[in-house]
Amino acid sequence: MCEEVINKERFQKAAQITDCLVLSDEQLMEVKSRMLKEFEKGLRDEKHAIIKMLITYVRDIPTGKEIGSYLALDLGGTHFRVLLVNLNGEKTTIIGEKYKIPKNIMTAHGSKLFAYIADCIYDFIEKKKIRQKRIALGFTFSFPCYQYGLTTCKLVRWTKGFDCPGVEGEDACRLLREAIYEKHSQTETFIDVVAIINDTTGTLVSCAHTNKDCCVALIVGTGCNACYMEKLENIEKWTGNYTEPKQVIINTEWGAFGEQNGLDFIESEWDKILDKKSINPGKQLFEKKLSGMYLGEIARLVLKTICEQKLIFNGNLPLILSGSEEFKTKYVSLIDSIDDGESLLRTMKDIFSDVDVDKTDMQIIRMVTSRVSTRAAYLTACGCSAILEKMKRKFCVIGYDGAVICKHPKFKSIMTKKIEELTDKNWKFELMKSEDGSGVGAALVAAVTYREKRPCIIKRGRKVYELCTLKDVTKSG
Repeated sequence: MCEEVINKERFQKAAQITDCLVLSDEQLMEVKSRMLKEFEKGLRDEKHAIIKMLITYVRDIPTGKEIGSYLALDLGGTHFRVLLVNLNGEKTTIIGEKYKIPKNIMTAHGSKLFAYIADCIYDFIEKKKIRQKRIALGFTFSFPCYQYGLTTCKLVRWTKGFDCPGVEGEDACRLLREAIYEKHSQTETFIDVVAIINDTTGTLVSCAHTNKDCCVALIVGTGCNACYMEKLENIEKWTGNYTEPKQVIINTEWGAFGEQNGLDFIESEWDKILDKKSINPGKQLFEKKLSGMYLGEIARLVLKTICEQKLIFNGNLPLILSGSEEFKTKYVSLIDSIDDGESLLRTMKDIFSDVDVDKTDMQIIRMVTSRVSTRAAYLTACGCSAILEKMKRKFCVIGYDGAVICKHPKFKSIMTKKIEELTDKNWKFELMKSEDGSGVGAALVAAVTYREKRPCIIKRGRKVYELCTLKDVTKSG
């Protein structure tokens, strides 16, 4: 562990300034209680709910007997991936390519975004020499959407730094299909977009592929979200059929929690500054306290305040703390990962290379990053505990993924312990790491969709018509 601080007075003043980041169990139980109430509102009517509780229309989970090759498109951050997933029962092989989205495309018109994506898909097909005449694609679109079917959705709002006009309120699946159609002459392969899902849904499906007890999924990465399997009888807004299986995956979109003052009792001055300067002020307030896109910036704002109080660096503000978003979340993880005092001091001197760093500075900075990341883990635990209480299953596996929960050295263990403390002892759980849920999950949903309802496609010149499904043909014939 780190050596004892030399200047206790400085450390104690810094601790007092950041005490608001330390949440009591009483506060956490209140967060959980408020989330449960919002869950119920969302299951009744998403239009007037803060936590939308969006119906995904994914009702079946994989049997473990799926076979074939499927494409997956994973869009949910500053990079996206195109994957070829080969399924052979419970065994999967993946060939993939990662593509960076230029900053100007992230705020360009939506038609340019989807045209760029379509170009990259066909680039992938050409590079990997895919020669199938027809291939199904599962589309992981990790943004809040109203979903009206497996291939129909409308974007509620952009998050994660995207702000492309012409997409909010529109069908993202249709926009992708149109962009692919425009590029179709580049190859003989017909790409059939058969499902659009969220990354949390993909994580649940991919984990359920090998563990049938998985019924919750959690993502803590660039953004933060969770989904779970809900009984149809508990979904007042459900208007579909009640045939087996009488369940559907609910995409909570809990990142929006906190709007309309839902989290005002734990709001810090730094949360307010971050929100005000964000691309979407007043929105995604829960997510802004715990996702990888924001944790580094929260820590920067806290450290800047402490430095201005002359409690670190003798009041000399280092460059990395002077500019917005310069102090990345990876630094929070790095600082939290080092227990040896000398190693930590060397790391601090590398990060804050333009100022002098003493051991008191080191201890204060370590306290700040620890408090910021622990608060994030605790708030995530509140959401998971709320879902477990909502489901009331004796045992449940929570699939998880995302850079924060996977790469931060203590996030998962802190979160797990707090879930246990906040949850009724009757509802047991385990965590399971997803193996590329947003990629394999999308391919698995495509495979399950083809298993149940493979479309019957005909072509007339350059136009493609989806008449019905083979399942329907079988029934009618």
